[in-house]
Amino acid sequence: MATVRYLEIAEALRRAILSGQYPVGAQLPSESDLAARWSASRGTVRQAVATLAAEGLIGSRQGARRIVLRHERKHSFGELNSFAQWAEGVGHQAASRFLSRTRRPATAEEADRLALPPGTEILAVLRLRLLDGEPTMVERTAYADWVAAAVEAMPEDCRSVMDGLANDSGIVAHYGEHLIDALPAGSEDARLLEIRRGSPLLRQRHVSATRTGRPIEWSDDRYRAGSVTFSVNNSAVATPLERRAGDQS
Repeated sequence: MATVRYLEIAEALRRAILSGQYPVGAQLPSESDLAARWSASRGTVRQAVATLAAEGLIGSRQGARRIVLRHERKHSFGELNSFAQWAEGVGHQAASRFLSRTRRPATAEEADRLALPPGTEILAVLRLRLLDGEPTMVERTAYADWVAAAVEAMPEDCRSVMDGLANDSGIVAHYGEHLIDALPAGSEDARLLEIRRGSPLLRQRHVSATRTGRPIEWSDDRYRAGSVTFSVNNSAVATPLERRAGDQS
């Protein structure tokens, strides 16, 4: 599958850059050389290279060999990576546990975000995500009815639901919309993240969709303060970040 293949190539190049194999200022091999190395099309290699450019690891200039800009990696909204891919890309060990998986009727917001008729049965999932063994994020996700069975079949310690859907079911997320705000930890979040009730949390809500725009999931992810930094790359030509006023209700 070409889509998964470009992520594999991007991950291999990312690890090579982070390990120092390609130091800052060095040029990556040409697209044709990379395509030959991985037995992939130049289009697939171009997608992999564009992913690293969106992260700021390499220069974004096209038509020339890319230059390594830095060895640190931020979680950029120019890419659509899973929590596990992000964590491992910055050198951490990611783990997760399903705490509950329950079928129930969708709420009004879930139905709207997932483009489902009101009351459609969805799979509500509660997961705890860990970095290097430390609780880092509480994830509450509503999966659309058409992917529910695949998520239910995954093991309790599944590393990445989105990777599992791509590899086992051919369901790949191509698009995402992200909403970011902050809120105090409630009782359940505080217990799971081992922090005090009322401690600040960074919340990322997002919907992921297929190439055709069919929604897969609507998720509410709550991170411990200081555990992750999100970055947005924009320009005068393309600005992916939109500011919105917070809900007043």
